[in-house]
Order: sequence, then structure tokens, then C-alpha cells
Amino acid sequence: MFESKPSYKITSLIYNVLMKEQLEKIEEARDPSIIYVTDLVSCTHKRRLRQIFPELTLRFEPVAILGDLVHVGLEEYLKKHNYEVEVSVEKKFEIHGREYVLKGRLDAYNPEEKIVVEIKSGRTAQNLPREHHILQLKIYLELMEAEKGILIYITPEKIYEYEFERDKKINIKSMMESLINDQIHPRWSWECKYCIFQKICPYYTRQFEEK
Repeated sequence: MFESKPSYKITSLIYNVLMKEQLEKIEEARDPSIIYVTDLVSCTHKRRLRQIFPELTLRFEPVAILGDLVHVGLEEYLKKHNYEVEVSVEKKFEIHGREYVLKGRLDAYNPEEKIVVEIKSGRTAQNLPREHHILQLKIYLELMEAEKGILIYITPEKIYEYEFERDKKINIKSMMESLINDQIHPRWSWECKYCIFQKICPYYTRQFEEK
């Protein structure tokens, strides 16, 4: 029988890289003038709590690492076929007399065909495509003035791909105003169940968790 002993060489390497990225983002997240595209598709109070308690967002979990690896792997394929990957997007808005910067990052973008691609991974293929993913993609289409977007899900069961057209009824400024005014909490019935802030959130109730 082969003997083995615990090793943390690669695990610590992964940990250090991910923690460095998360800590850098925490500093930016403290800035109230910065809004992320993901904020626009989430509970509005979550952004407020993240600004006050940013360290609670730190995580190091195998499921998140697997998701990152799926992104990296598929992005490498797309790079070989005229797609740009990890594309940063920024746009300034003036709301209530103050300037805000909306930030996002496209998983992949084909500049010739103007196609936005969002990559998602998960443990199950149930309830796809998910509403918040569709909304996120449509926001990116509006920001990029792109006419077509693709949501692709990689799950253990299957690969699912969905195509969406640009929705010009999306009003990003109105969504930002709602976020800044903290008007929707929660946005989706399942959010409270998975929220890292549920133990300190005044809007959390079990009725949302049970839906």
C-alpha cells in the first residue's frame, strides 16, 4: 500500500491568487460611487451591506474554484475563434447630481459579429436559463450596443446554450437609481436563502428562504 502525507503546495497557490483578487476588489467595493453590473440584478440592500461588511464576501470554496476553471477553459477555446475575453466595461452616469461608474466584465465578446457571451457553471441543469443571468446579459448588450448575446451553461449533466436579442426597453439608469435608493429587497424569492448577509440583514425573513 502506498503511503501519502498531506500536501498544501498547490492549494496554497490557488488560495493566495484568489484571496489577492478578492482583497483588491474589497477596496474598490468600499467606494459608493462604483456600481457593478451584478448589483443591478441582485437585492439592492446587498450592495449596502457589502460596503459596510466587505470582508464577509471573502470565500474559498471548491465549487467556486470549479466555476473559475470552467470559465478559464472555455475562454481559452473562444480566444482561438476571434473572441476577446475578460472584457472590462465601464460607463458613467449622473444620478441625483452625483457621478457613478457602472462596471462590468464580459466573459467573452466577438467584436466583428458583436456577440456577447456569458459563461455559467453549476451543479444542476434545473430551471435554466435563470432570470438574473438573462437580465445581466441584456444589460451587457445595452452597454455594448450589441444585438446578440449567448448564455452558455456547463453542468455535469449537459451543456445548454441560449441566444437572446438586445432589449432596448432596458433602462440602465432607472435600475441604478433603484439600487442607489435601496428599493428592492430581495429581488428574487431565492436570494435570502443563499445570502451571506442574512444574519445581519433587516429584510431577511424565512418566508423568502422557503420559496
